[in-house]
Amino acid sequence: MPPSRMTGSGRLILALLLCAGPARALAQEADPPLDGPRRVLQDSLLEHLTGDWSMTGRVRGRAATYTLHAEWVLNHQFLELRMRDVAEPPAYQAMVYLGYDNTSERYVTHWLDAGGGRWSETLGYGQRAGDALRLVFEYPDGPFHTTFTWNPKDRTWTVLMEDRGPGGVWQEFASYTLHRK
Repeated sequence: MPPSRMTGSGRLILALLLCAGPARALAQEADPPLDGPRRVLQDSLLEHLTGDWSMTGRVRGRAATYTLHAEWVLNHQFLELRMRDVAEPPAYQAMVYLGYDNTSERYVTHWLDAGGGRWSETLGYGQRAGDALRLVFEYPDGPFHTTFTWNPKDRTWTVLMEDRGPGGVWQEFASYTLHRK
């Protein structure tokens, strides 16, 4: 029926229907989904990790030096860490993607490195406790922990990596201190 032939109540119903579409769209805009392209990761702890770092420490008791570059990627969904040792050619390289799963309320980590696909198939999951982010990986040969700790006083990071040794006792695999370049 053309609007000119509608009764007063018909016009009111048409007006309400026309307003309902934009109102529904506004309600959807106000409540974006928990995860997805419109819910970017804003993390005050990880923000401290962005930039270029010198990474020095020990791996299985041996001195090690790496460079680390961290930047937000993939629509600010992940913090990408690019690590490589200082040898030429590098003996170790890794690309690590730290993100957050809002639905599960936990961090998620993809750790891809020169060790190959077998070790890179395992996702890490983690929780933040103050200035520390502890990640747990269930690798094929056993569990592995990596803890990133921000030290605000001297603006450095420490990274502690632990695995299960003989008898199931947790032991240090590697430890590093990161200094901004």
